[in-house]
Amino acid sequence: MVEKTYKRIKTILSFGGRGLIGSILLLTAFSVPSNAQEIRLISDEETEQLLTAITKPLFKAAGISYSNNHIFIVEDSSLNAFVADGNNLFVHTGTIMSADSVNELAGVIAHETGHIQGGHILRQKLKNQSLQEVTLASVLLAGTAAALSGRGDAAMAVMLGTQSSVLTHYTRYRTEEERSADEAAMTLLQKTGQSPYGMLTFMKRIEKQNSLSGVEEIPYFRTHPITRERISFFEENLKNTKDKDKESPLQKDFEMVKAKLFAYLNNPDQTFRKYGNNTSLPAKYAQAIAYFKQLKFNKAQQALDEMIKEQPQNPYFHELKGQIFLETGNIKEAKIQYEKALSLMPNSALLQISLAQAILEDAPSSQEIQKAINLINKSLLSRPMGFSWLLLARAYGLQGNEAAANYASAEYSLRTGSLKAAKEQVKTAKELNNNPNLALKIDDLANRIDALIDE
Repeated sequence: MVEKTYKRIKTILSFGGRGLIGSILLLTAFSVPSNAQEIRLISDEETEQLLTAITKPLFKAAGISYSNNHIFIVEDSSLNAFVADGNNLFVHTGTIMSADSVNELAGVIAHETGHIQGGHILRQKLKNQSLQEVTLASVLLAGTAAALSGRGDAAMAVMLGTQSSVLTHYTRYRTEEERSADEAAMTLLQKTGQSPYGMLTFMKRIEKQNSLSGVEEIPYFRTHPITRERISFFEENLKNTKDKDKESPLQKDFEMVKAKLFAYLNNPDQTFRKYGNNTSLPAKYAQAIAYFKQLKFNKAQQALDEMIKEQPQNPYFHELKGQIFLETGNIKEAKIQYEKALSLMPNSALLQISLAQAILEDAPSSQEIQKAINLINKSLLSRPMGFSWLLLARAYGLQGNEAAANYASAEYSLRTGSLKAAKEQVKTAKELNNNPNLALKIDDLANRIDALIDE
């Protein structure tokens, strides 16, 4: 049965890309046209929770519906953020790491929220519809669910490539729309009790970068024109603002996220140069990740043990310990750490997936397989990721439920754009199935596949 499952998953991966890489970060590359631009998305619970804490109040104040599944972290060192169809917000890691404070990051997000509130996406879309019929929303339909985030610790995936013109289609705003978004951002930040002063300090810093590097070298300047007039607008509106330097209650969380992202996205030498002579908790976090990347697992675990003594209820420290144990083959300890992390954050889909994966790596009993299946199905309710379906196919295969395994495989193939494989797998699922409840799901999936093929 294990061999059947392996062959099934191998077939899926042969359509979806190069396959899974068992290293620090789980990375899957999808084949894209040669003239396409790849978007790398990071799935990380800690970073997403920070962005949610900033964004959700802003969306609510703007009267915009909010969903965690509409916030995307783009693995890109450039300073940029943009919005797209369906209230989707994209924030570059470079923006997070370039900001000095939560207030600055909140200013960027508030500005993008202003674009959504002002209907700028729709107006820009209508203007350019004759030039570009492919919408970013159609890319997200396949790509978002296909993002393979096997673990919460900055697990990365390469989204399906998109034409660069699709991105610029949504990010080239007119100057008056920028002013409108600025004004909306000021109002939204004040409504939500967040300091708008970060917008001014952020603008001044990137204006300085502009003078040093040139407008065309920084993507943010191509999509969000920074002018002295706009900075003057902030200066004028903020000159009587009280508590200009008011620190956000999220600042400590922000510093942890910055340290984490820096350590994961840079080589260990760079991390130690930046954080090596520092004993703060964010510095220890970065150092632990750097040791992990150097394969110095004992030092990484020692640093994490010290951190856990300081914050025993921090789920992300236990999550990282679990990842280290999993990478080093200590599955029993990995499960213990993931269980602890999940007990501290029971609704985290990423932690549910991490624990399920650890269970399936350890020659699971029938009860453990069912536990993994339950965890994966629960995660799919809130976070429909492609990797979840891949794990579910494996779990059902271990259970001997080949109909369900092929159904899950077809769901995965659909989300990676492998319609031919999905059609074959859903056909096999239908032939093997004798469960009426599963039959309804199979028929629904078959109809969705056929509709996409017809298109």
